[in-house]
Amino acid sequence: MVVPANTKLQGMKLSAGGTPTRQATIIFAVVMAAYTLSFFQRFAPASIAQDLSLAFDTTAASLGVLAATYFYVYTLMQVPTGVLVDTLGPRRIILLGGIVSCVGSLWFGLADTLTQALIGRTLVGLGVSVTFIAMLKIIALSFDERRFASLAGAGVFVGNIGAVLAGVPLAYAATELGWRNVFVAVAVASLVLGTLSWGMMRGSAAMGGVKVDRTVVMGGLLSVIRNRLTWAPALANLGLAGSYFTFAGLWAMPYLTQVHGYSRSLAATHLSLMYAGFAIGCLVLGFLSDKLHRRKSILIVASTVYVAIWTVWMWGGAMSATLTMALFFLMGFSTAGFTLTWACAKEVNPPQLAGMSTSIANVGGFFGAAVMQPVVGLLMDQVWSGATMNGVRVYTLDDFRFGFSLVVVMAVLGLVAAFFIRETACRNLWVDAQLKAGA
Repeated sequence: MVVPANTKLQGMKLSAGGTPTRQATIIFAVVMAAYTLSFFQRFAPASIAQDLSLAFDTTAASLGVLAATYFYVYTLMQVPTGVLVDTLGPRRIILLGGIVSCVGSLWFGLADTLTQALIGRTLVGLGVSVTFIAMLKIIALSFDERRFASLAGAGVFVGNIGAVLAGVPLAYAATELGWRNVFVAVAVASLVLGTLSWGMMRGSAAMGGVKVDRTVVMGGLLSVIRNRLTWAPALANLGLAGSYFTFAGLWAMPYLTQVHGYSRSLAATHLSLMYAGFAIGCLVLGFLSDKLHRRKSILIVASTVYVAIWTVWMWGGAMSATLTMALFFLMGFSTAGFTLTWACAKEVNPPQLAGMSTSIANVGGFFGAAVMQPVVGLLMDQVWSGATMNGVRVYTLDDFRFGFSLVVVMAVLGLVAAFFIRETACRNLWVDAQLKAGA
């Protein structure tokens, strides 16, 4: 096993790993609520894609860029967030994240031009990018490591309430209230939750972070990067999460309405079912992984199902709405397997570097979506016939097939990478190696 054996981490606090306090449980609950808004912001463009196209007169490529801007910033912030969480602590960065995402959501909701909307989405991505890694750090600090996958799954399960809200509820609210008003309300909620998190973490030394030497921080980060066992989980995350976010975050709604001819409400129902499937999958697969003490095998099975469903969308033949809804739910459920990559990366690195190791694993999915969302649109524009309806571009099945070909390749990459992940049996292999070396 290749792990850094002599990493110097003076001044960095080890994971508590003990019985969680009532305060830690409350903090976890509040941060999960903030994470719910992050999920809502991530998937919202899919449900209002037509509204955005009309408001800003966009092509598929420019719409892809607008949606992917969130992922650009989110991707760039993952590793810095890991470092900040391990040093400054979750308390400070969650408050700052809430403030920035509040400003960004307001900017987006009040935007008059595509450029202004891009600025708003950039700020939103910057603000919410810190929440997830902070949540994982809180789990690592305050709970037994044998419950890490279960609690991370529970966090994502709750977070997916935001994804579900970004389906049918957002489509309905956009119709009744206007999509702009929805994002103004989300801005207020972001500020409230950021402030509440700050207040809840008051008095908790671990949540406030620790002072460390810059060379120690860089040494810890480099040790995670140089550990070859970190990269298989990161690549699996890149392929699986990246392809899913590309589809669920933007292109699923146009695919359903333009290829299968579904109404906006029926297509939104599909999205909500997929998000619900993902939420339930995170909870079930995380619990199953911790219960069976297996990460790799569960990830491989789930990823195989996910890739198989992509062959159905590439085929694109006529199906009943009941069948497509069932497949969307199953797609979301099976995609949830990629959440195990966080535990796989954490458990091959020092526990006190949980923020850095999980952030490096997590960066892949957002990088993949940042690249693929606009590229899919660009590929579709290349073969577009010129057809429009009510001022919105209409794409054929062949157009979607051409654009989705890249997404399928990435999904297969994620499946292949899963086979190279080191099975940890829900134990920290770095700690085991250190104990053996000292025996």
